[in-house]
Amino acid sequence: MPGQLHAIQADLTTLAVDAIVNAANPSLLGGGGVSGAILRAGGPQLVEECRRLGGCATGDAKLTRGYRLPAKFVVHTVGPVWQGGNRHEADLLASCYRRALALAAEAGARTLAFPNIGTGIYGYPLEEAAAIAVATVRSALASHPSIESVTFCCFSAADLAVYTRTLEASA
Repeated sequence: MPGQLHAIQADLTTLAVDAIVNAANPSLLGGGGVSGAILRAGGPQLVEECRRLGGCATGDAKLTRGYRLPAKFVVHTVGPVWQGGNRHEADLLASCYRRALALAAEAGARTLAFPNIGTGIYGYPLEEAAAIAVATVRSALASHPSIESVTFCCFSAADLAVYTRTLEASA
């Protein structure tokens, strides 16, 4: 049976799951938003491991330990910057979710949580991003039966409402 999908409003850095996903920039060295919060919460060892990874391409993902986070692992993925939708943004965003799921499964994670990849400073429209996230994760879980639960961790109540509607519409 494929993993369960649900959405919550919470601080991603506090979730007790096997792996959290970091919506990273290509350097993997933080900044604002989700990525900066994860690196601060994970501590200097997490920052150092990210530095050693040498960056990450858009649509790809890399795995680190979680260090001071409740999560054992962090999967760092780089979403596309929204440029109007005609520059393969949807394919790149879907690839973020597929690659993150694959790396988490390879590491033995059974539970993982995603932020709303690309919808912050990268400007991806929330409704479109949620539809891609839910459809891609639902589809990719068939290839990763060891993953029991996927949480879409939303920053705001408005984001949660969009993800809840999207999950209900796709059930």
